[in-house]
Amino acid sequence: MDFRCGADSLVALVREQLKHDPFSGTIFVFRSKRADRLKILAWVSQPSCGD
Repeated sequence: MDFRCGADSLVALVREQLKHDPFSGTIFVFRSKRADRLKILAWVSQPSCGD
């Protein structure tokens, strides 16, 4: 993956290449070629203000 990708591109990558739902609660970890950087994609739902 191109490490310049943002969150939207990572969501698309998870859906199209990995055939997974990025909003399922699974944590997806991507590392750079040199293994000196990580990008973590995780969906955390937050309760609304009245809950």
